[in-house]
Amino acid sequence: MADVDRDRAWPEGNRPPLSRAWSAPVRAVSRILSPNDGTQRFTADDAGSDRSAVIDCALYIDGVRQPGKWQHAEAMAAAQRAENSFVWLGLHEPSEAEMAEIAETYGLHELAVEDAVKAEQRPKLEQFGEVDFLVLRTARYVEHDELTENSEVVETGQVMLFIGRCFVITVRHGDACRLAPVRADLERKQDLMVQGPWAVAYAVLDRVVDLYLEVADKIEIDLDTVEAEVFARDGRGSIQGIYQLKRELVEFKRTVAPLQRPLMTLTAEINDQVPPEIRSYFRDVQDHLTRTVEQVNSFDDLLNSILQARLAQVTVDQNNDMRKIAAWAAIAAVWTAVAGIYGMNFTVMPELQWAYGYPTVLAVILGVSFGLYRWFRRNGWL
Repeated sequence: MADVDRDRAWPEGNRPPLSRAWSAPVRAVSRILSPNDGTQRFTADDAGSDRSAVIDCALYIDGVRQPGKWQHAEAMAAAQRAENSFVWLGLHEPSEAEMAEIAETYGLHELAVEDAVKAEQRPKLEQFGEVDFLVLRTARYVEHDELTENSEVVETGQVMLFIGRCFVITVRHGDACRLAPVRADLERKQDLMVQGPWAVAYAVLDRVVDLYLEVADKIEIDLDTVEAEVFARDGRGSIQGIYQLKRELVEFKRTVAPLQRPLMTLTAEINDQVPPEIRSYFRDVQDHLTRTVEQVNSFDDLLNSILQARLAQVTVDQNNDMRKIAAWAAIAAVWTAVAGIYGMNFTVMPELQWAYGYPTVLAVILGVSFGLYRWFRRNGWL
């Protein structure tokens, strides 16, 4: 089933899925009973049996969403005719064919289109003619009861934005950051929405970075838990679990750190693509990103220290075990040496004919063994 922003398609959030036979008549009745106030959204069912990548397509004039359900081609034509208008087209994991059709309508460069379909890019900002292509990596914290060697801590995805003069296209991959709440929140801010496509770029970027902050705060809790386990009296921390958290942190770092360069470009004074009114908003996002990067770097250093401390604990434990083995081996060597000497079967041996020879030898062996045991205990070997 297509991954669709259900909170936009079903406001109730708990409506059960309909069978294919019942979906068409129910949609027809819903259209009759519901006024056409511009709040309708595209879903996979609206495109028929084929999966549609279009989540939402809307035309905004003077920051106000225009009523009706728009196809991306007619919305673009309307935006070109009207002043101070733009189209916001939201896509989720589009196919090459769908993306090619949209690229022809909006004049997108083939290299950017290929990147948007494959979704294997680092955060970057590129310009293709009059269209800016912004790539973001998204992140979401995955709740878990216990950190193990198989725990997934951070789920990542991608969001790409095509930002033109009168349109913005958002392409989402994965579920780490859904954009329906971003659109709903931005539509309530007409003074910001009137700034056009770059206002949408700011809102999406702000949402992505806010999720970074949430992930960083929750990873810090995991770090505190791991640190407490490692430095507890019994030293219960699992090296495999610590290493898994390290890997997840590296993945998060690869998501966050490369975004600094595109943000520096967006906030630069010489960048005439971004309206001055929006540039200050990007600076606020940059401050939040800088804080997150600093947190991630400190987490990385702390986790390295925790891992090294745990490895040192394991080494110490192994040394203690070896000392115990060596101590017991020394005590056993006394018995082995005496038994070996008297087992030579020579005719002339001291005390062989003595009636108290056997208990005396046993007493000497036990005495020496007890003395060695006390000595090893006093020196911490046992």
